[in-house]
Parts: sequence; C-alpha cells; structure tokens
Amino acid sequence: MALFDDDDSGSSYMDDLLGGSDKQILSTGNPEIDRKIADGLPLYSMTLIEGENDTGKSVITQQIMWGAMKNSFSVDLFTTENTVKSFLSQMESMSLDISDYYAWGYFRIFPLHVVGFDWGEEDMQGILTRLVRHIQASKAEVIIIDSLTLFSEYATTDTIMTFFTNCKTLVDNGKTILITLHTYAFEEDSLVRVRSTCDAHLVMKKALVGDKYVMVMEVGKVRGARKTTGNLVSFEVHPGYGMKIIPMSVARV
Repeated sequence: MALFDDDDSGSSYMDDLLGGSDKQILSTGNPEIDRKIADGLPLYSMTLIEGENDTGKSVITQQIMWGAMKNSFSVDLFTTENTVKSFLSQMESMSLDISDYYAWGYFRIFPLHVVGFDWGEEDMQGILTRLVRHIQASKAEVIIIDSLTLFSEYATTDTIMTFFTNCKTLVDNGKTILITLHTYAFEEDSLVRVRSTCDAHLVMKKALVGDKYVMVMEVGKVRGARKTTGNLVSFEVHPGYGMKIIPMSVARV
C-alpha cells in the first residue's frame, strides 16, 4: 500500500510541514527577533550564543531550530541539557511542536549524557574529534550544540580552539552551526578567541521588569549585517504559549 495517493496529498503535506523556500538566511520564525539580528542569521555561518545560567540560551536555540525546520532545513541537535523525551515535551510546551519533523527524520536529537565516566583531557579531545566527524558525515544542514560547557570543563583551551577551527571548516563546506556555552566556563582570553572565530555572536542576559526578571538577547555581531549590532530584545517564556516579547523600554538590564 502506498504511503500517499497519486493526488500529491503527501507532497502537499510535506510542503506544509517544511514551509517556504527562502534559503538566504536562517530565520528564527519570530519576526520581532529576526529584525534584531539583521532579518535572521546568515547561512553557512557559525553562531555563538553565550550567557549565564537561566538566561534563555536554550530558548533562543529552540526558536532558531523551529525557524530552520519551517524553512525546509534539516536539523541535528547535540544536547547535554535534555533527553529526547524531555526536549520534545519542552518544545511542545512553547507551542513549537516538532514531533512531525522528528518522526519524519528532518530533526534528530543526540543526547550527550554519560553517567559514571571519569573524563580526561585525552578522552575529551577524542570526543570532540568524533563530534566533528559526525557533523561532517551528517546530511543535516543546521547543527546545534547545546551546550559546550560540559566539554570545556575537561578540555584544554587548545582543544576547544581546535574544535572551533574544525567547525569553521565545516561551515565553509555548507553547514550552519550554532553553539551555546556558559560564560563562566571560559577565561576572558579564551572567550575573546572563541568569539573571534564566530560569524555571529548573541549574548543572553537577565533584566528586571517591575518585580520580575525577563530574558534579554543582545546582538554582539552578525556577519554581513546591514544593521547596527548591539540591538536588544527582551522576552518571557510562558508554558503553553511560548515566547512573549517585552518592550525593552521597561526593562533594566
């Protein structure tokens, strides 16, 4: 029995699932956020998303991967933060249901949880090397690593820089890579070197609005952007609704 009938209903379904065909930029799927990052992140680029704990790094990457899939890109996620089940549930709670993309293989999740293993510098270098090889062999166009902090705790600066250099080579060969990390995990000199290798740099912070904190994204740089960097966008995350943009004029960073 054919999966789809001859009336192209299957093709129509996949067209709806995969979205449009604009492949000049990587949209977040949120027009207000896109406007702050020069209408979207450049394709075939490496983006660094950094910040402290609970500042929205994962939220932004989830929004970006949603935009990527809506614009016909396949995505691989390497996560130290979630299991497959918890991640899919988290996306659904943000009104970004990606279960169809996952079921059809357009979105793959690779949890990077190793319990009861004593990391060493040599082990970590080998893991990062294998991660680069896996990305190189993958057919996915967009790669997200959330987050690199675990690896930085057991790897030397040279090992981390080699990893970023290898990722840069993958970008030159057609991959779009986003990497999140916790600012506290790196010394400032190392951070400066890491930032310099990236095409785009987003910094996540918290701001006080009245008596509660909201998340703030600051655009550090975007390669080829026609608009001024340093733009800010603040938002909250509401279960069952997703991201809600908060006017920056009422936020104190």
